[in-house]
Amino acid sequence: MKSLSLKAFPRAVARRSGVKKLRLSGRVPAVIYGRQTQTRNLEVGLKEIEDLIHHSVSETILVDLAVEGDAKSGRLALVQEVQHHPLSGKVLHVDFHEVAEDEKVTVTVPVETTGEAAGVKTEGGVLEHVLFKIKVRALPRDLPEVITVDVTPLEIGQSIHLGEIPLPAGVEVIGDKKIPVISVAAPITEAQEAAALEAATTPLAEPEVLKEKKEEGAGEAAAASAKPAEKGGEKATEKPAEKTEKTEKAEKKPDKKK
Repeated sequence: MKSLSLKAFPRAVARRSGVKKLRLSGRVPAVIYGRQTQTRNLEVGLKEIEDLIHHSVSETILVDLAVEGDAKSGRLALVQEVQHHPLSGKVLHVDFHEVAEDEKVTVTVPVETTGEAAGVKTEGGVLEHVLFKIKVRALPRDLPEVITVDVTPLEIGQSIHLGEIPLPAGVEVIGDKKIPVISVAAPITEAQEAAALEAATTPLAEPEVLKEKKEEGAGEAAAASAKPAEKGGEKATEKPAEKTEKTEKAEKKPDKKK
């Protein structure tokens, strides 16, 4: 990986109010650290760091960092992390990881494809890019900016696995070598597409258990409301009957006065 020149300045402000003023002045807060480096607060020009990022394939960038007033003439460092504003995308903060020329480092590198897969070209297959980035380990100047994979020979059902990725000399891949990175899948048939569309648009039916419970509850409520009415009706019919018997006995008694 080719290193790019970048100028930095020592940063004294650390509080939120000071950092806000710093950004308004056209500079971005940064920090540098490393195995043999004491952590230092820095600041870099917003335009310079954004130009550096926009002209690079990824945000994994190797820089020759020249810090103003530093005893070292230059520091070899990797752009470890870049924080962006969620709406505007402007750079808010940069982390630099200082490395040694003879120190192997692990970084994430983007994977790009070249060519047209045979399974896509002749059989209508679908190229599936499973992993867009992979981890590699190498000396700083041996690190690739991007890894390009030729997919031309891939037929339907075939894959290129992590262990089969072509790498530059001195670079090793990190991870399970059997993981597929790029595959060619069979095309989706009209029947499969129609079935998937039908499954997505079919409304969910109400479970049978819920319906049964609702019906049972309605039946119990109706029975409970009917019982008091029946008891009331029995009492209402009994009382007139008692009165009738008493009336008949009174009529049958002889009149003593006669």
